[in-house]
Amino acid sequence: MISAEGQKKTLSSGGNIATATFAGGCFWCMEPPFEKLAGVREVISGYSGGSKANPTYEEVSSGTTGHLESVEVIYDPSVISYDRLLDVFWKNIDPTDPGGQFVDKGGQYRSAIFYHSEEQKRLAETSKQKLGSSGIFQKPIVTEILPAATFYKAEDYHQDYYKKNPTRYKFYRYNSGRDQFLEKTWSGRTFEAISSAGERRYMKPSKEELRKRLTPLQYKVTQEDGTEPAFSNEYADNKKEGIYVDIVSGEPLFSSLDKYDSGTGWPSFTKPLEPANIVEKKDRSWFMVRTEVRSKHGDSHLGHVFDDGPKPTGLRYCMNSAALRFIPKEDLEKEGYGEYEKLFEKNK
Repeated sequence: MISAEGQKKTLSSGGNIATATFAGGCFWCMEPPFEKLAGVREVISGYSGGSKANPTYEEVSSGTTGHLESVEVIYDPSVISYDRLLDVFWKNIDPTDPGGQFVDKGGQYRSAIFYHSEEQKRLAETSKQKLGSSGIFQKPIVTEILPAATFYKAEDYHQDYYKKNPTRYKFYRYNSGRDQFLEKTWSGRTFEAISSAGERRYMKPSKEELRKRLTPLQYKVTQEDGTEPAFSNEYADNKKEGIYVDIVSGEPLFSSLDKYDSGTGWPSFTKPLEPANIVEKKDRSWFMVRTEVRSKHGDSHLGHVFDDGPKPTGLRYCMNSAALRFIPKEDLEKEGYGEYEKLFEKNK
């Protein structure tokens, strides 16, 4: 077991970091939503808010120590804001249940936000008030907002449980009722805890952070202007509806509605979803002149644009899958891109 302070010291050499702590019931289910976010360095399952030092899982689950199953989110505030973390938190819990979360009942499973500063406290309280007045929930919002206490890291087998034991995790999660509740609650609804979509910041993490977070191929493509193999890539044949964002910054780039099969073996689009997030530059490599496409905020190399595409634009934005992250339409609200759900309403 290590305390939150010990964990901060372990990571503090990495530069600009901050800590957020959330309790949302079973910590297995609270790791994935945060781990996929750009700017989040690590998500740790553990116990917070209790009276006993170094509690075990058995002790906490018995409900006798006063701890809540929690996750500690280590993040870079220059890349992702605390507001954004609050958005993700609210959209992954039932904030109206005072007795636990979904199938897990007891004080150790209730929801809470543990603030590490007065600013976090202010933002948490504001977001709670905004959620309560949004009309999304008919019952009162009972999630507690508490000062951060010592955080004790849970046993190793609990860390990244959804990766280590995917079958058991999926079975548990489905039967817990969490996903069914979230789908019913958030489908077709938009809510942002503090900031509006127009105020969202997309920033490029440090090289050190990118080397940790990206795969070797993703790093080579986005940071070293590389090109992935044709056909043998993730999204060339992807026919699902949703949007594509920069793997580095998260800024929206393309929509599946503008995707087509160009026969080249790379995902191709007739136009950008957000032209303001696209930067075009002359590329004179390989003894030819092409137009390179980069992201505005992440400065990621995405691919190239050619003038041999179909109507109505006549353009072919030929992108590298390794530079993109696909967000299915059903996950747009949960991922913080709810403003794009309306694009797919006519296709329901």
